[in-house]
Amino acid sequence: MPIFPPNHAERYAMAEEVHARPPETVQPPARASYIAVLVDADDRPREFAHLEALCRRHAVPGPAAGATHFRVNLGGVRLKWERHGEFSGYLIIAAKAPGSRPFAEPAALLLPAEWLSSVPGRTIAAVHVDLIPDDGLGTDAASLAEHFGAQGGVAGSRIAEGAGAVFTDFRLHEDGFSRWLVLDHGLTPGQAGRTLQRLVEIEAYRLLTLLALPIARRQTPRMLAIERELATLTDGLAQGQGDDEQLLHELTRLAAEVESGLAASQFRFGACRAYFELVTRRVAELRESRLPGLQTIEEFMARRFTPAVATCQTAESRLHGLSERIARASNLLSTRVDIARERQNQALLASMDRRARLQLRLQQTVEGLSVAAIVYYMAGLVGYLAKGVKAGGWRFEPDLIVGIAVPALAVLAFFAVRRARRHAADRERVS
Repeated sequence: MPIFPPNHAERYAMAEEVHARPPETVQPPARASYIAVLVDADDRPREFAHLEALCRRHAVPGPAAGATHFRVNLGGVRLKWERHGEFSGYLIIAAKAPGSRPFAEPAALLLPAEWLSSVPGRTIAAVHVDLIPDDGLGTDAASLAEHFGAQGGVAGSRIAEGAGAVFTDFRLHEDGFSRWLVLDHGLTPGQAGRTLQRLVEIEAYRLLTLLALPIARRQTPRMLAIERELATLTDGLAQGQGDDEQLLHELTRLAAEVESGLAASQFRFGACRAYFELVTRRVAELRESRLPGLQTIEEFMARRFTPAVATCQTAESRLHGLSERIARASNLLSTRVDIARERQNQALLASMDRRARLQLRLQQTVEGLSVAAIVYYMAGLVGYLAKGVKAGGWRFEPDLIVGIAVPALAVLAFFAVRRARRHAADRERVS
């Protein structure tokens, strides 16, 4: 009966995660081969079935459904399979005959050749690792050239506080594999296994990191062209030159190109940062100390590997910088367009005001004419009335009556028109 509250649904899974992929224990002398393949999501079921087929061939249990790591002994050959985010790794470990030459019989040859060559995916890393006792094996340039070739450039160091030494040239040899040589000066099986795991991960993560380099190189010429175009557009914007609509069209086109480049490379550049951090951490875990006349693994990485990563990081930074600069230029152009639009609106309002004043004057003129017309017609009515009265026997002059009535009629018409206009204005204000 537990004495604590109910478990979180993922508690046990999270607790076991740190034990999910323990390194294999290795007893030198031993040989190992490691292959990392990029696997598409659609190929995951086929990869699992391929692994099950190998287990059936050797009459051993296959991986559990949904497993992401698996280890099995295939008659003296140990196979460890691990599935990662975008790649899978196959580590093959076998004993090595004492006194045999380094890399003479790689562990990969102990698996069926047709099975290994048909593993689903595309190979990104392949490495042979030999762990042998230090029986007076020379570490000078001539001795190392026997194992790595005459091209030179071998890096090496003591590791694990002197319990071993590692050597590599980071080159792909005739069989397509790179090589790591580990000399045992007293490594425990656990130390040897952890060292093997670190070395193959350094190789795999190093190459996965550099997948971003071709993208960065392809992006660089286009970024230079975009920077030139943006500088020209920004200069024209600062000088107040060019048509706003055309400038906006060009900025929109550049923004679309930059965003397209970001969308196409964002994942790879992000993975580059993550893998580079893993490589740096694995190299630090070797706890290197210098061997006379050789550069350490860390020094080799700093001189040959880190600049390539810096190129990728610079390309990513430039893309983000271009996106921000284009956004600022677009904002400046929008501000200029808003100011121009505001001026147009002010000019339109001023024109409307002038038209309103002109209309008012015209209306006043029309009102004056209206008063004159009203007086004219009313005077005519008064004249007809006066003539009728005169015809009825009254003795006065109709023209005199009309003349006297005109001023009064004019005053009455003026106030009537003014009242009608005021009444209409009041109704407009109310509505």
